[in-house]
Amino acid sequence: MPHPRRLRFAVDLQQPFPGRDWLDTAREVEQLGYSTIFVPDHFDEGPGPIAAMAAFAAVTSTVNVGALVLDCDFRHPVPLARELATIDALSGGRLEVGLGAGWKRRDYDTSGIAMEAPGVRVSRLQEHAAVLRGLWGEGPFSFAGDHYTVTDLDGTPAPHRPGGPPILVGGGGPRLLRWAGATADIVGVNASIHSGEIDAAAAADALADRIDEKVGWLAEGAGDRLADVEINAWLAVAEITDDPATIDGIAALFGTDAEALSRSPLSLVGPAGAVAERLHERRERWGYSYHVIPGDRAHDFAPIVAELTGT
Repeated sequence: MPHPRRLRFAVDLQQPFPGRDWLDTAREVEQLGYSTIFVPDHFDEGPGPIAAMAAFAAVTSTVNVGALVLDCDFRHPVPLARELATIDALSGGRLEVGLGAGWKRRDYDTSGIAMEAPGVRVSRLQEHAAVLRGLWGEGPFSFAGDHYTVTDLDGTPAPHRPGGPPILVGGGGPRLLRWAGATADIVGVNASIHSGEIDAAAAADALADRIDEKVGWLAEGAGDRLADVEINAWLAVAEITDDPATIDGIAALFGTDAEALSRSPLSLVGPAGAVAERLHERRERWGYSYHVIPGDRAHDFAPIVAELTGT
């Protein structure tokens, strides 16, 4: 699927760079040329995303900040809309709001938060996004849904950008991807994780033929607005290496072979030249133009980021 968007890259930070604190790490990500600093929203990894996004924005001047992705089960959208609008305003419009329906069973089991059926969680996500957008608009907002009720509330403060920051929705199922195509600014086309953990079934769902189907669902939902949707790839594994044994070993961990691994847009493993070629191929085939590099590989991929950003 040819796509006109230029390439850009983000870092997914679960911990600071070795020998650095969090704020020095954020400054270094900006210096390396990445577009965005993302943090996760899991109870057992990374910093608290709201505080981290605000802090990172305060010590940088050009890089975007965001969460990949905020679990809608963890926060009511009314107070969240206020916090996010504040970060967007203070950063001068450098916030990207990632939203998801929740998938990691450990988050729910350890916190005591109920992990309801997937359909319920997706419905909550849809309402959550509608409330955020409504509160970022002009004037009092009301909403009556199955999960949230808002009555004549004028969201304050106003975000930097009229209508609010861009929303990124990540997911892998047909209902969610069709809705995201019709609604979101950025869509992370991901593997479906039915078991609540990344396992062999999730790895198989990230292979090329499954992505063909997923992007088809996205396109169905987007319709005429498809060219306005930026397609995002969260890379489950990324490594620059010329060693065939290393590549084979990574493929085996994901229950596949090196050839299938190389074709999955949710992995990026191989020599630098081949990696650059695959990024262009994936944009041509599926529309992926926005790639999220694991934080511990940010320095390894910096030359590719410098070469390809904006192309």
